[in-house]
Amino acid sequence: MLNITENTISDEIELKDFKSYNLLRKTKVSRLTLIIFFTLVVGICIFLFLPWTQNINAKGYVTTRSPEQRPQAVQSVIGGRIEKWYVQEGDFVEKGDTIIYFSEIKSEYFDPNLIERTSEQVEAKSQSIESYNQKVDALQDQFRALEDGLGFKREQTNNKIIQVQNKIKIDSIDLIAYQNNLKIAENQFSRTQELYDKGLKSLSELQEKELKVQSSLAKVNVQKNKFLNQKNELANFRIELLAIERGYAEKLAKSKSDQQSALSSKLESVAATSKLKNKLSNYSQRQKLYYLTAPQSGYITKILKKGIGESVKAGSDVLTIMPEKYDLAVEIYIKPQDLPLLYIGNEARLRFDGWPAIVISGWPESSTGIFEGQVITIDRFINEEGYYRVLITGKTNKKQWPERLRVGTGTNAFILLKDVPIWYEIWRQLNGFPPEFYEKNKKSDKDLKRKAPIKSVK
Repeated sequence: MLNITENTISDEIELKDFKSYNLLRKTKVSRLTLIIFFTLVVGICIFLFLPWTQNINAKGYVTTRSPEQRPQAVQSVIGGRIEKWYVQEGDFVEKGDTIIYFSEIKSEYFDPNLIERTSEQVEAKSQSIESYNQKVDALQDQFRALEDGLGFKREQTNNKIIQVQNKIKIDSIDLIAYQNNLKIAENQFSRTQELYDKGLKSLSELQEKELKVQSSLAKVNVQKNKFLNQKNELANFRIELLAIERGYAEKLAKSKSDQQSALSSKLESVAATSKLKNKLSNYSQRQKLYYLTAPQSGYITKILKKGIGESVKAGSDVLTIMPEKYDLAVEIYIKPQDLPLLYIGNEARLRFDGWPAIVISGWPESSTGIFEGQVITIDRFINEEGYYRVLITGKTNKKQWPERLRVGTGTNAFILLKDVPIWYEIWRQLNGFPPEFYEKNKKSDKDLKRKAPIKSVK
């Protein structure tokens, strides 16, 4: 209808009553349905072949990579009573700043002059060591004097022995001469006796020869006695030498014993002095520990002890300090079935609590408000809750993490694996296969190793 006139018959005629109109209307609807259907099919096919990044979702929190950069509990080395606080929660302290002053609670350290009295004991023991040194020197001099006296006595006795030996030699020669004279006198007497019997010699000559024999015999006997006396004297000198050796050996042994006793007493004094010096050093160091100082620069985050007058045990936590400078990392926990898919260097996308973000896990490049990271550590053992711990740090050449990010902030992490078509991911999810079911070149254990830098200890 051209609708030229204002008169209409639509109020009187229903188009639905005409068969031709109904045929025309059904034809239009079916064509539109087909167009929409084919469009949807093509769109779904295209969608199924779009790339999809496989990922592992995990939750965790922000931490620090180095142990010394994490919140540190400051402990009291000694037991004491809190007398004064120098800090409050939230204060910034430099390394070495005083935090608390303690007073002593052990009775053995109550003496206010403990250092001075211990120093006096050390000085007294040091002087006793010097006295023992002098005694040892005197005993050494005595020992050397005894050795010299033994040498002199030995030389003197040896000289006497030599003299007696010489006399014995002389007496033995004289004895031989007297014996020869006796033989000559006896020969002369026997010949004179023969001549006297024949009447050729007088009685006086015979008696003279007899007298000469008796005189020679007497000289021989005297010389024999003299010779024997010299031998006895030699034996006496040798016995005297042995007695001198024995006597001086006893004196030398006693002197050596006294010397060793003095040396032993000296060593005992040295040990006692060292022990006292150790005590003195411990007392001095203990007094320094009455002031608890900050081990590093940072902020006082939480005070664990109460006010003035509370007693603190040795080794107990007093407060917590957060280091001033730290390198942030994200600590997440993954399920055991996801562990074989990870390796050092995996990329990750991070969403921090408090920073708004729109996350499309399969298309990380389309996500907004998220930050990038990289896996640096994978634990080799499972924790008590049945998860494995993974550390993630930021990339230096990528978008930096927020400056106001603090340790302990909650984090959602999406660890990126490989790019696959959407149809493959749907098929894998329906069949329950792992993400890298057909992966050929899997990472070995050597690829999971990360060596710590070796630093020489001076």
